[in-house]
Amino acid sequence: MITIKYQKDYVMTKNVRLQLTIAAAMEKKQIGIVGAGISGLIACKYMLSKGYDPIVFEARSSVGGVWIKTVETTKLQTPKPLYQFSDFPWPSSVTEDFPTQHQVFDYIQSYAQHFDLLKHIRFNTKVVGIEYNQGLSDEDHQSWSSWNGNGQPFHDDQRKWKVSVEDTLKNSIEVNKVDFVILCVGRFSDVPNIPEFPPKKGPEAFHGKVIHSMDYAALDYESAANFVKGKLVTVVGLQKSALDIAMECTAANNGLRNPCTVLYKNEHWNVPDYLPWGLPLAFLYMNRFSELLVHKPGEGFLLNLLATMLSPLRWGFSKFVESDIKKKHRLAKYGMVPKHSFLEEISSCLISTVPEKFYDSVEDGNIILKKSQSFSFCEEGILVDGETTPLKTDLVILATGFRGDKKLKDIFVSQTFQDYIAGSPSETLPLYKEMIHPRIPQLAVIGFSESILNVFTSEMRVRWLGELLDGAFKVPSIKEMENDTVEWDRYMKSYSKGYYRRSCIGALHIWYNDQLCKDMGWNPKRKNGIFNELFEPYGPLDYVTPSTTN
Repeated sequence: MITIKYQKDYVMTKNVRLQLTIAAAMEKKQIGIVGAGISGLIACKYMLSKGYDPIVFEARSSVGGVWIKTVETTKLQTPKPLYQFSDFPWPSSVTEDFPTQHQVFDYIQSYAQHFDLLKHIRFNTKVVGIEYNQGLSDEDHQSWSSWNGNGQPFHDDQRKWKVSVEDTLKNSIEVNKVDFVILCVGRFSDVPNIPEFPPKKGPEAFHGKVIHSMDYAALDYESAANFVKGKLVTVVGLQKSALDIAMECTAANNGLRNPCTVLYKNEHWNVPDYLPWGLPLAFLYMNRFSELLVHKPGEGFLLNLLATMLSPLRWGFSKFVESDIKKKHRLAKYGMVPKHSFLEEISSCLISTVPEKFYDSVEDGNIILKKSQSFSFCEEGILVDGETTPLKTDLVILATGFRGDKKLKDIFVSQTFQDYIAGSPSETLPLYKEMIHPRIPQLAVIGFSESILNVFTSEMRVRWLGELLDGAFKVPSIKEMENDTVEWDRYMKSYSKGYYRRSCIGALHIWYNDQLCKDMGWNPKRKNGIFNELFEPYGPLDYVTPSTTN
């Protein structure tokens, strides 16, 4: 009887295990990830580690996002140790502090191959719209007090997202149903920001050619050089793409014969390096002490008092860095000294490096810097605001950035969700923790909000999202989340001024990660000793392991 009972118990146990396995397979949630750039790959990797079934939709034929194709001279702007995956270091063969576009692209591809992510990616598959498949009205959404109506990341099996995709090779449309959507669409591609012009004063009035920097970057390197060769080129903008393109035009046009004009609105603290007066910039803006100098969203009385008392030191840090940039770039000589502080620049994630010998080219007359708040087109070229003589040019390249907010908004089919995600144009995007919209269920946005360390920031956010999906914690009520976004809006407007829509956490990335760590039950303190904790810079390798709290 003992034997029979044992066999019976064994069979029952085996059946229970089989049933549990089948149930687990049936309950395995599918996560739709839009985009196979850095954020999309990280999302795929961590969703797999959590036991979910990710499917990545990528419009292009390769991983890499903005790094798939850039202008020839593009290099990484962030020092290599700060731009890496926490569990996948750069190969020893890459010795440069600022790797080239090819090296960065190879690094990203290697990450995807190492973690076997490619089989989960559907290439040449463009998402044309996402729609929440449920019977709730707008009034029902408004009545929710908790995210998704129940405070959970998932609802019943009937509530899913319908992801409509176009196979760009076959020109066919297909609809996929997923349990959760992660939007990793990025901000710096696909939808160019084109300035608006009065009637009959836009590009149509110009007898030359007008393109966006996106179109220039799409050319192969030889075609790009031939495209600008022998032409009078005007580049509009003063960020990284504008500076790189201006230098390439100068090289192709043999200097003074055809100088390149850079037309810009505002000067920026574009850095020559990350060593102001020989001191690593990370010791001034990437440790806990530096963040004590900055007011934080929703801070308490003591932190507010401390930031106020230390404001002279905050001012001093900015002036220290600014003086180094002014000296190395000879900004006063060229009338290029910005009116805003370096802290405002870093709080807006507007820091970019200047190509080698850029200001030498300005000195030689190969590049002409021209400031104007507005301009229009005429037959001969450009009419600069306040001037009567046209700026003669053959080609205008608009390095005026991208409309990441419009790209994000247009992916939703529902007008209600479009309005939710875009928010008011006079406010930052209303995302809780820069990821979750309180009134859009079963969806997260990764990679829209910027930092100085974008790889590291996306990784922390995806890990937080993975713990949320696993039920390790809950998000607060909709009202509390909306109040949180209001606090972030105030912070951004205080430190980023007119660039608040960039949703940058550049000056507060440690404090921001602290909030994520606390939600996940991790110890936010990652250093050994009080001195190191206060003054040592934080980077990706500090978060390799969870380091849970006691």
